[in-house]
Amino acid sequence: MTSTRHISVAGDDLLSAADHGRICALAVRLERDLHLVGAGHEDLFSGRPFDSGLFSSIAMSIAFTAPEYTAEQLRLTTRTLLWVFAADWQIDYLAQAADDVRKIAADCLAVADGAPPSDGHPLARMLAEIRDELAVAPAFATLRSAWRDELQRMFAAVAREWEWKTARAAAAPDALASPTLDEYLGNSDNLACSLVNVSLWIYAGDQDCLDHLADLMVASREVQRVLRLVNDLATYRRDLQWGDLNALMLVDDPAEVTDRLAALIEGCQEIIRPLETTCPRQARYMKRQIAFTSGFYQVSDFWGSL
Repeated sequence: MTSTRHISVAGDDLLSAADHGRICALAVRLERDLHLVGAGHEDLFSGRPFDSGLFSSIAMSIAFTAPEYTAEQLRLTTRTLLWVFAADWQIDYLAQAADDVRKIAADCLAVADGAPPSDGHPLARMLAEIRDELAVAPAFATLRSAWRDELQRMFAAVAREWEWKTARAAAAPDALASPTLDEYLGNSDNLACSLVNVSLWIYAGDQDCLDHLADLMVASREVQRVLRLVNDLATYRRDLQWGDLNALMLVDDPAEVTDRLAALIEGCQEIIRPLETTCPRQARYMKRQIAFTSGFYQVSDFWGSL
């Protein structure tokens, strides 16, 4: 595992033991809900990488980045993040052809547009449950297009990444086999961090958040790029084993990736700073996303083994 100890992110004041206890209890409630969801979708979560550690890691990541909320307010967010991991597995590891990727995307986007999921991919059936729960939020009526846009961006990015990875594995002599670092980072919507974020912001319905959603999404996309490099620095050996793309595979000198990460973090701090006045809770949330992820990857990874 490549070290991420060089990362420095300004965070909140130190939490007390009681604070940690409350957040851990919040994570436990969220994890129990995820196990219920997983049991209801065994066709998506029966593979070995979906171990108990993954469910726990997802719950902890949301609880520690958004500790001001209740388990009821965060349940939709953790379910969405679990769905993102399922989508990653179905497309990156199980899809055999570009048509498979297109079919999954079409089924899920149809659900986002209101179609019933009965004849679609299992991912679409789970997404329909998320859509229906999200629709209960008053803000969803006016912000449904923002949620759907994030889904479309995610599927466009995962399809592009699938093409890059497939061409690279086949040693194809075209440009798709070797994206530049800039192209790779420009495709960070495949991480779906912004989809998870906009789902939280719509469902929680904080007015200052809804009033500044466009600004929050700009910041979220920058955070997404940071998280992509944090992930890559920590999971290089696993990505080699699984046949994934990784930023370190695209450069001659690993320092290029660490330097870019430092620059992206600095840029994020500049973008988030004005939001500390307009929507402080969400500014803290995004700062914690970077801090939690960089700390988590110093020790572990979300996925289990193949």
